[in-house]
Amino acid sequence: MKFTSQILILFSLAFFGCSIPFAPHDSDHIPPIESSSDKTSSSPGQKKPATQRPYKIYGIQYTPIASAEGFVQTGFASWYGKKFHGRKTSNGETYNMYAMTAAHKTLPMNTWVSVDNLKNNRKIVVRINDRGPFVPGRIIDLSYTGASRIGILGSGTEKVKVTALGMATSYSKETKDPIAFKPIDYWTGNFTVQVGAFQVNANALAYRDKLSKHYQNAHVTPFTDDRGTFYRVRIGQFTNLKDAIRFSEKIIAQGFGSAFAVAE
Repeated sequence: MKFTSQILILFSLAFFGCSIPFAPHDSDHIPPIESSSDKTSSSPGQKKPATQRPYKIYGIQYTPIASAEGFVQTGFASWYGKKFHGRKTSNGETYNMYAMTAAHKTLPMNTWVSVDNLKNNRKIVVRINDRGPFVPGRIIDLSYTGASRIGILGSGTEKVKVTALGMATSYSKETKDPIAFKPIDYWTGNFTVQVGAFQVNANALAYRDKLSKHYQNAHVTPFTDDRGTFYRVRIGQFTNLKDAIRFSEKIIAQGFGSAFAVAE
């Protein structure tokens, strides 16, 4: 639970909704949370994917996974259409029932996945841009067009296999469909540990100078939102999220009142 709580600190959330006209198979979805998106978070100076934060729906907690690499899942797919057409999705986009998108409870946003209908062997490739479906037994909610191409409009649900492909790196000139992918991985990258945020730059610089005597890469990063500008003080430099989390736990034990890993 300690590691999970660090992930909760590390990432921020937004989750929303995911069904055609009169669809009796509409999945349960959550409306957008105000000011939530993949671009900003609720804490001063934290810039990280909002949709990677753990969240709870109807008493069940869901923790988005940090990497889509090697992800394979078998279960029932459903779909959503007109009722949600034009509403905001979890990553801040506007839901288009005619686009090749889908909702998943834990995969990183913008992960492309292949969905195989195990009954008729039809296959499609869709991009995750929403959270859901929150109906027991269902693992993915397809757009109206996606469901049509895979042949599940009539039945509403069908057993499928979902295989994560990753983030699209190139597209077909003819069809505009993605043709090459790379794994999405939030565990690797550039990370540091934030230990303070000040509204007065001079105070942030003084704290940075003090920390630089004992810690590497002490620096100040400004951040501005509707509340004003904050000067974030950070220390350490890591290429692995787990190492950054371990370091934040270590310095908290040493007496830091607040410390948490952030991506830069």
